Amino acid sequence: MNGVAVGQKIQCKSEYTRLKNVLVVKPSYMRITEIINETQKHYVNSNINIPLALAQHEAFVKVLEGNGVTVSELQADASLPEQVFTRDIGFTIHDELFVATMNEQVRQSEVNHLITYLDENGVTYQQGLPDSIEGGDVVVDGSTVWVGKSGRTSQEAIQDLQMRLPSYKVEGLSLRKDILHLDCVFNIISEKVALVYPSAFTKDDLRKLEACFQLIYVSEEEQFDMGPNVLSIGDSKIVSLSQNKRLNRILTAQGFQVFPVDFSEIIKSGGSFRCCTLPLERS
Repeated sequence: MNGVAVGQKIQCKSEYTRLKNVLVVKPSYMRITEIINETQKHYVNSNINIPLALAQHEAFVKVLEGNGVTVSELQADASLPEQVFTRDIGFTIHDELFVATMNEQVRQSEVNHLITYLDENGVTYQQGLPDSIEGGDVVVDGSTVWVGKSGRTSQEAIQDLQMRLPSYKVEGLSLRKDILHLDCVFNIISEKVALVYPSAFTKDDLRKLEACFQLIYVSEEEQFDMGPNVLSIGDSKIVSLSQNKRLNRILTAQGFQVFPVDFSEIIKSGGSFRCCTLPLERS
């Protein structure tokens, strides 16, 4: 893993163009300490096998680096058991990086590590969004920014984001109460194609998505295994959970190159490949 140059360029216009620079944290201290999402309820007793989680995370990073991605690392902190999910602590919208306002107390100190890193590397950023907003609820689609209205992201924060981005359309999507973040049920993988778990949305919001994308529908079982939470790394290449064989066959049939990775230990805590990456730059 590499560090970034001072004044690192910030640029992410979409979720699917070529990924150039991304922030991760190793799951060195990953643990379910207090249940903060539905997935964790199923694994609180078995908890996390950290050596296995580290091996799976390393395999994921090798796929990224093998495809030309610069992978930069924030230092893992023993007091932060959810820190592997770097997507939530910030989000990049075109040339603006926003530091998130975390909803859960167990995660609030994570942003301090991000701010220190950004300051040390000369990266400018915005912060102070009201109430709570987390990067897992923010999906960038050119001039449209889709934002999940969830237990982690409030209507007040969405409205504030729209005021900060007057030249963009910030489009809220209401999520079913048990859904953690938007990227657990919706992910744009090309200009016209998106993955969606339809039961998570209201009928009106699902129609909005159907009007904008060719949707690949994810089953309930695949959603439990974070099926929509793939990571697009550009040139129609997608990192996807190896166990989601049906979904991976569909992606391959539609012209995507799938890199299957076993992330079974990490998804026990409610996140997968997209959750574990904070993109700083896409081409």
